[in-house]
Amino acid sequence: MRRIHLITGLLGVIAFLLTGQVMKHHNPRMEELSAEVRMMYVSRHIYLLGASLVNVVLGLYLQVHRRGWRRVLQQIASVVILLSPLALLIAFFAEPAFGLAGRSWRSYFGLIGLFAGVMTHTVTRAGLSSALVSKK
Repeated sequence: MRRIHLITGLLGVIAFLLTGQVMKHHNPRMEELSAEVRMMYVSRHIYLLGASLVNVVLGLYLQVHRRGWRRVLQQIASVVILLSPLALLIAFFAEPAFGLAGRSWRSYFGLIGLFAGVMTHTVTRAGLSSALVSKK
């Protein structure tokens, strides 16, 4: 699971760099767009970075529980966190044209999923010593 998080996170960081180039070379220029549309591009761009960095950190430091309910919750949380950068990347391209009204399930899933996944990982780790966890 760690390797998948790390790969997803690194791909997300690359996508972040590429979406930055999309904004830099956007036609019409970003400065010519309305403030709403520009804010939608920039916010989705930053959200993508946040979700990608969470995946990188999980890829570097995740300790998977050996068994039990904590492991199951970790796996569910990891899947949601893994999907978050993809949803936010799609939101980057799909939502800005609609301005502030353009918020859709993509950004909602990306952000709420990221929050819920991180909080679930936090709950699974609460109260355990590192001796009870494997390094897989």
